[in-house]
Amino acid sequence: MILGSVNDSDIVEKRIPISPDTIKKYIASGFSVQVEKDFGKNSNIQDVELQNLGAKVLNKEEIYKTSDILIKINCPSDSEISLMKEGSVLIGSFFPHLNKDKINKLLKKNIKIFSLELLPRITRAQSMDILSSQANLAGYKAVIDSVYEFNRAVPMMMTAAGTITPAKFFIIGAGVAGLQAIATAKRLGGVVSATDVRSASKEQVESLGGKFVFVESAKNLETSGGYAKELDEDDKKKQEELLKTTIKTQDIIICTALIPGKKAPRIVSEEMVKSMKSGSVICDLAVEQGGNSAFSEPGKVNVVNGVKIIGYKNFPGRISESASTLFAKNILNFLEIIYDKVEKKLKIDENDEIVKAVYVNKEVV
Repeated sequence: MILGSVNDSDIVEKRIPISPDTIKKYIASGFSVQVEKDFGKNSNIQDVELQNLGAKVLNKEEIYKTSDILIKINCPSDSEISLMKEGSVLIGSFFPHLNKDKINKLLKKNIKIFSLELLPRITRAQSMDILSSQANLAGYKAVIDSVYEFNRAVPMMMTAAGTITPAKFFIIGAGVAGLQAIATAKRLGGVVSATDVRSASKEQVESLGGKFVFVESAKNLETSGGYAKELDEDDKKKQEELLKTTIKTQDIIICTALIPGKKAPRIVSEEMVKSMKSGSVICDLAVEQGGNSAFSEPGKVNVVNGVKIIGYKNFPGRISESASTLFAKNILNFLEIIYDKVEKKLKIDENDEIVKAVYVNKEVV
């Protein structure tokens, strides 16, 4: 069975979904692995290294036309779909609700699509959870990039010439990315506080040394899958009042709040941005889904009243070597539940709760 992968058509995307470690395991399981020229260039991997492990380096067209299983980071383009082998298998992160036309074109070619961002939040699926592995790195990188843009030292420094006070970080959203941001900011010596609509986040925030800022609500604001729910108008007003007083005293704000399948909630208003001190930084990890902060734009760093608003796209891709290693392992772990190593063929059990959740086999409307 031939397993292939190509460089992503999005020039911003520097991650790859097959790593040297996973190539060895695929070949040991009976796969023939083929990748495009310069496949691992952005992750510090040379073609010769992959060839020495047994992978073939071919052109993109040949890989699409011959691969039984294609592994990609993002949804293929229309031109790529036209090259794909009828009846092949596609595994990656495709967000069907955002790529309806492409998904439907793939289905017309009888391509079996497995989109791993749809994984259920169960213990058995943790090793395949691409959202968590990549969000973890995004939270780390957001802090590092924010500190780079911040024109002051982060930790407290006591010197003969005087004392430098520690930078104040405020993390909006205490999911995987937010918790890693808290941990990274604390390691750098910052004073960290965080907010989330889920009261259950309090213990996690405080365990990492952060102060939890919370809007009391009589309603349950957490889904059964562990995600945050959208606030109603009453709770939005309460949150806005709390944030107004909190944000104006902060030096660095990291925004990570997302609602699955919906536009990101606007949390930091224009008024809040303008209330911050000149030299402060806002990093908006939700910018590609609409943004948590006013003035954030995908791929840009905007400056408003001296406040920098970072809207970089694809934070995990900014540390592609680490991100690729984790993404590739997530894919390998998923393939192990749909591939029979003894018979060396795919066995797709649609009754398996993981397979059922990620298998996109119906037209998206």
